[in-house]
Order: sequence, then structure tokens, then C-alpha cells
Amino acid sequence: MRRRSAVKTLALAAGSTLAGRNLAQARQPSHGNALAATAESRAILVDTTKCLGCRMCERACAESNGLPEPAKSIEPGKLRDTSETQFTVVNRYETENGPVNVKRQCMHCLQPACASACLTKAMLKTADGPVIWRGDKCMGCRFCMLSCPFDVPKFEYDSANPRIQKCSMCFDRLREGESPACVSGCPAKATVFGTRTEMLELGWSRIYHEPDKYVHHIYGEHEAGGTGLLYLASVPFDQLGFRTDLSRESYPTFTREFLYAVPFVLTMFPPFLFAVSRATAGYRQEDPEA
Repeated sequence: MRRRSAVKTLALAAGSTLAGRNLAQARQPSHGNALAATAESRAILVDTTKCLGCRMCERACAESNGLPEPAKSIEPGKLRDTSETQFTVVNRYETENGPVNVKRQCMHCLQPACASACLTKAMLKTADGPVIWRGDKCMGCRFCMLSCPFDVPKFEYDSANPRIQKCSMCFDRLREGESPACVSGCPAKATVFGTRTEMLELGWSRIYHEPDKYVHHIYGEHEAGGTGLLYLASVPFDQLGFRTDLSRESYPTFTREFLYAVPFVLTMFPPFLFAVSRATAGYRQEDPEA
């Protein structure tokens, strides 16, 4: 009788385990649907062949976000990174076709690794496209910094009340129907703002009509699953400091199985251990040496 009870208990535990696993699998969104959901999100197309290196985008960004004014002069040949006080920077690269200026900021990934890694959803991918940080939800773990393949989020280490700082694609301006400040401030129209579909169509149209001017690739169309910052260039992107080793899959897809397994382990494994304990309790009591 005891053995039959043990078998029933273990069978129940196994059934619960399989049910939990099936439920977790059913809840997984397909990669294609996730991309489709963001197909009409906002994006910025940066044409590096048009950039003058005037850095007016840096000044417009600083003014719009209440940041310190960028340095009026920069050291020749020095490559700068974005920081907690500067959300966009322009660097000059020496290439096979001569100097090329490149604007850098948050890439606003379609499926951002920073948002996926955020335990409290402080880093959020909005429906309009921008990836924003919400200070009231942040626990300060900085997982977003570790997970970003573009090394964008920056932490205010010297602040008594530190924040994660990065470009938000001027999310507040977008809600007012305006373009990002860096786009509006570009005198050469090297940056264009619109839906991601429109920006991709514009990019490929420029490549099609001037095939000898551009590399036949739009950086950000597929890199890391696709981004909201798209780039055109006249030289291979590795000459402009871009990462060219990124997968076409978004980074969250590599951890999705693990993340869905976490609630499964937490909810199903304890009942399984309890079932095993019940099933073997009688045998432990009959063991005179137990």
C-alpha cells in the first residue's frame, strides 16, 4: 500500500513538472512576432557620408537634456565614448577613403539586452521605439551596463544619488510630436527621423541610386536583432569603430530559455522534493539504523 502511494505521489509531481514546463513554453513569444511588433517604431538614420563633424548634434543634445556644454575643442585623433554627462558624441575616423565623422549614442535595440537584464523593469523598451530608464524603479544593480553589447548605459559614480544615464531618443520631445534634438540640430541633414520602415526604405534607396558611394549594408538593420539607430557609410563599418561580430539574433533570445526556466524551477522543484520526501518517508522509518 505504501509503495502504491509513493508511486502516485511521484506521478503527481512529475505531472506538475511537465505541466509547468509546457506552460512556460506556451508563454514564450516568437522572435518574429517581437520584431513585427516593433516594425513601426521610431528610428534615426545616420548618413555618415553627410556628417560635417560640426558637433551641433552634441550641443543640441546637451541643451535639450540639461547636460554640461560639450568641450569646444577635442584632441585630434582621440576617440570619445558617451558618458553620464554626454549622451551623444561625434568621432572622426581615418579610413581608406579619408576621414569620416560618426555620431554615436544609444542604439535603441528592438529587443534590448539592457531591458531584458533589468530585474525591476527600470530600463524599458517603449512602444514608440526609445529605450528609457525609469529612476523610480531602479535598484542600482547595473546589470543593464553589463548586458549592453554597445556599452551605452553609464552610471553616475560621483553622485550622492546616482542614476543610469544614456540617450532616450528625446522621449519627452517625441510625445510632444517633435523630433529628437540631435536630428533637429543637424545643419547638414546627416540624420533623419521617422518610422523604422521609412528609414530602412530611405537607406536602401540611397544605396540603390548611388551604389558606388555606399557600402551595401545598413548597420543596425540586423545587428543584435535590429536597432533604432541605422547607419550608412562609404567604407566597411569596422573602419568606423562599429562592432561587426554581433549576431543577427537579439541578445535576449540567448537567455530566454534560462529566464523562463527560473519560475519553473522555483515553483515546480520544491513540490517535487516534497513528493520524493513523502514517497521515501516510510522506508526511512523502517530502517533501524536511520
